[in-house]
Amino acid sequence: MRLNYPVVFPLNQITFVGEDDSQYFTEIHGRRFNALSQRYMLPADEEEIRRSELQHRMLQFLFGGKNYVGPVHQVLTPQDGRERCRVLDLGTGGGFWAIDMADEFPEAEVIGVDLAPIQPREVPENCTFELCDLDQWYLPYPSEHFDVVHARFMHNGIENYTRFLHEIARMLRPGGLVILIEPDSEPIADGKSATELTRCGQPSGMRGWFALWETYRQCLRDKGVDVNVPPELATLVDATGAFDKIVSQEGNIPIGFWPKDPVALSIGQLAWMNYDIMLPALKPLFLSAGMRDWEAKKLIEEAHQDLYYPLVRPSARLHIVHAFKKA
Repeated sequence: MRLNYPVVFPLNQITFVGEDDSQYFTEIHGRRFNALSQRYMLPADEEEIRRSELQHRMLQFLFGGKNYVGPVHQVLTPQDGRERCRVLDLGTGGGFWAIDMADEFPEAEVIGVDLAPIQPREVPENCTFELCDLDQWYLPYPSEHFDVVHARFMHNGIENYTRFLHEIARMLRPGGLVILIEPDSEPIADGKSATELTRCGQPSGMRGWFALWETYRQCLRDKGVDVNVPPELATLVDATGAFDKIVSQEGNIPIGFWPKDPVALSIGQLAWMNYDIMLPALKPLFLSAGMRDWEAKKLIEEAHQDLYYPLVRPSARLHIVHAFKKA
């Protein structure tokens, strides 16, 4: 079992995280955050680890019990005369996906990368976790080195997502597979997005919920994050010129307990728990953006009220893309 794991810096200097990992964290408005990036403003504490696990389980339901979309098994099947397959999980969070992949593909080497050491210390022998700020021009990994690169729920920590995609292309071997999953931050009620409701002059039925997500989107813009990345994911991948066989899918995620289908209900329950944890986690972001404490508290409380007692059926949209690097 691996008890330590490396921290990777831009010049490939490597040190190791030991038992005392306090230097990799900082406190902001009462919550623990990573100390590597000021752009990614979600906590790095026990509650966030729990939320990372809820997202992972939710996607497993969405993907029919699998950990991925696309021909991953085909890409990671060992072949005679070829070196060991390698998987890179960017923005690994609690490390749940990386660990599951290491268990499923014991012959592959799996590396999970994140801003903070919140992953388990005892993991499969073929799984390693590394610390790296992915919001930089060059990522400290070799070219044409990985067979699969996976990144999800992390565009909100990247300023130049186009450049990020070019780095993924560089790190993938020809014929390698990229899998990207990003949530749309625009809220949906009864199947209509905020934009659609505004266009037709129809009230959302969730005023507090919609107000919170518009505030969140503005905070991301103020930090240099393009909130339009998720719906444009396939277009951005295609624009790199590095990929073909691009497959784009949308995952419609119910939030709460309204679905009748048992699988959709399970997804909805997990999504509800995810947002129940996420809403208070946004308070440090709002305060750092200049909002007064009572304003942030009121905004979150009203969104929570809509989450607990919805008058309509809330949902969210995931944008899912997988593609092969051109040979």
